[in-house]
Amino acid sequence: LQLVESGGGLVQAGGSLRLSCGDSGGALDNYAIGWFRKAPGKEREGVACISSSDNSTWYADSVKGRFTVARDYGKKQVFLQMDSLNPEDTAIYYCAAEGLFVGCVLFSGPYDYWGQGTQVTVSS
Repeated sequence: LQLVESGGGLVQAGGSLRLSCGDSGGALDNYAIGWFRKAPGKEREGVACISSSDNSTWYADSVKGRFTVARDYGKKQVFLQMDSLNPEDTAIYYCAAEGLFVGCVLFSGPYDYWGQGTQVTVSS
C-alpha cells in the first residue's frame, strides 16, 4: 500500500474539514483504517478507526460526536469528517492501514502502512 492523505488546511474554530485517505494502487476495502494525529509536544493519538469486516467504528473520547470515519466505495477512499473543530485539534493527521484485523484499534503499533500526513490547523 501507498497511503496518501488529503484535505488538510486552515480553518476557524467551529468549522469543518474532511480528510481523505487513499491508496495509489487500489481500494482499501480489505484493510482496517486508523486515523492518528500528532501535535507539537504531544504524543501521537489515535482518533478514529474503521474495521474491514463490518465497518464498525471507534473514536477517541476527545473527538466523539464531532468526527466521523467512513468508507467511500466510489472513490475507494476512507474519509474523516471533522466538525466543530477547535484549536486543540491542530495537528498533523495520518491514516494507517492493517490487513489482518477483524476490528480496529486506536493505538498505532499494529498498523503496517502509513501515509505521509496532512496538516490541520484550527485558529481561534
